[in-house]
Amino acid sequence: MPGFFEIGFLNLTWGSVVMLIIGGVLLYLGIAKKMEPLLLVPIGFGVILVNLPLGGLMATIVQGKVYEAYIIGGEPAGVVSRIFAYGLAWEIIPVFIFLGLGAMTDFGPLIANPKTFILGAGAQFGVYFAFFMALLLGFSIQEACSIGIIGGADGPTTIYLTNRLAPHFIGATAVAAYTYMALVPIIQPPVIKLLTTKKEREIYMKPQLRAVSKREKIFFPVVVAVIIILLVPKSAPLIGMFMFGNLLYASGVTDRLADTAANAFMNILTILLGLCVGCFMSAESFLNIESLIVFALGVVAFATSTAFGVSLAKLMNLFLKEKINPMIGAAGVSAVPMAARVVQKMGQEANPRNFLLMHAMGPNIAGVIGTATAAGIFLGMVG
Repeated sequence: MPGFFEIGFLNLTWGSVVMLIIGGVLLYLGIAKKMEPLLLVPIGFGVILVNLPLGGLMATIVQGKVYEAYIIGGEPAGVVSRIFAYGLAWEIIPVFIFLGLGAMTDFGPLIANPKTFILGAGAQFGVYFAFFMALLLGFSIQEACSIGIIGGADGPTTIYLTNRLAPHFIGATAVAAYTYMALVPIIQPPVIKLLTTKKEREIYMKPQLRAVSKREKIFFPVVVAVIIILLVPKSAPLIGMFMFGNLLYASGVTDRLADTAANAFMNILTILLGLCVGCFMSAESFLNIESLIVFALGVVAFATSTAFGVSLAKLMNLFLKEKINPMIGAAGVSAVPMAARVVQKMGQEANPRNFLLMHAMGPNIAGVIGTATAAGIFLGMVG
């Protein structure tokens, strides 16, 4: 029977209580509101678990002393800290999530409408905007790169880059990236409405895209992998796995591998990653000025990426004979397929004839490629 002093209730702090409430809110959004439950449920429950005192889930040993919180460079002693150290810090989980993501993705909409590649690339503006803002606020260039990449709304890329450049920031940046990915339906609509008129949101786009051949779908991941990795070699782990996963899907001869990567394997990785991200949100590591600034810069980056994608689509309309609905530019962030679903919903609300999902998937997929490439550029610069 544990000693009276070991009871968790006696070790609760105001910070722990605040984080328990935050974890409860994330669970509420995921379960009751069905807002990306695959992300928010494991993250929210992880937040609750790690803020229950004396649990030791993220415990690490430094010079023979055991610490409740995860400490970079220490020996992992807790169940979740071991998963974090050997799965995330060793970059295994983020890279293999790209494999699963590739196996889940149909590049057809992007191949059928190549100009949406521009929207996906343009939406990365928020990454560089937040990068320079972080530099102006006094963060180091490595930290600024890790903060800026949040603007791509790509959790695995954020974790991968932060672990390489500023591992002490991995908790704040990972939590920000995954939180904003899950909160796409809340963050994006106000930005989109601010930058578009009702008439622009009503623009009708024909639902039928041109048919894309199987040969095109097979060649696309191979060619894109070769070109991007030759241009930005440091992007090889993310782009390589993403394109390999897609080749498994597109080839038509590796259905079993593609199905495993897209379903069972991806589900396991999502559980482990969500739990690790949530468990990194202890009161000690999250409730401090530096982490809160990172969180604030993350939402600025994400909102700026959304705004620039919409603005770029409006600019393109000045030169296009067949106008595009500028809302699809907001899907240029790499939150797949959440951003595309937001555009679809808003398109239907503005014009019931509109079915924008497939049109939005083009820039959405391009955004994944763009964010991974941006991470490679940052690594090439300062890695």
